[in-house]
Amino acid sequence: MRIISKNTLQSYWEVHANTEQPLKSWYDEVKDCLWNTPGDIHDLFPKASIIDNKRVVFDIKGNSYRLVVDIEYKFKTVFVIWIGTHAEYSKVNIKELRYVKTHKN
Repeated sequence: MRIISKNTLQSYWEVHANTEQPLKSWYDEVKDCLWNTPGDIHDLFPKASIIDNKRVVFDIKGNSYRLVVDIEYKFKTVFVIWIGTHAEYSKVNIKELRYVKTHKN
């Protein structure tokens, strides 16, 4: 899968150093996947929460952090939408989170 964007993950782990290795591991595993349906995700990540046809929430570093992504299966692309602590996650409406392009080229 193509992941947009690793820079978002890196920006987060630069501030929250204890997430660097778990986020790198997640990235390395996902980039080698070829998911076609939400069900394919559970083969590698059985604890992932499938919110709808595109939105998925991954547990990072045990149950300490949440990573929210949107997946375009047809284009084999994963968009990083949001990363935060479990406590922060409980305060957001994940269905309303949107991908925001941060680099303008």
